[in-house]
Amino acid sequence: QVQLVESGGGSVQAGGSLRLSCAASGYTYSRFCMGWFRQTPGKEREGVASIDTSAGNTYYADSVKGRFTISRDNANNTLYLQMNSLKPEDSAQYNCARAPWATCVYYRWRRVFEYTAWGQGTQVTVSS
Repeated sequence: QVQLVESGGGSVQAGGSLRLSCAASGYTYSRFCMGWFRQTPGKEREGVASIDTSAGNTYYADSVKGRFTISRDNANNTLYLQMNSLKPEDSAQYNCARAPWATCVYYRWRRVFEYTAWGQGTQVTVSS
């Protein structure tokens, strides 16, 4: 059974930083598109960032460009999201997810239906 387990969430003041981790088991990241999504109750799930774990190409939502960085450690099957300069509107449940490698292209990377494996999520709360 494929497992994705997120960690690193918490509560921070606006302007602070958090680093989220996603540990994977049952498969490797080398041939997949791995993404971070976030959702607030009552709102649609939105793509935050994705990375092609083979080529290393990255994709970001406009709202987080310059503040968030997605990366991966293929040897340890771990995905990261470094979040800096956090804003209250970044507050959400963050989930990591896996999609076929072809998903990691412009526009397609943020489509929720492309991702077929999901972690349980970790909560991020940013206060002002």
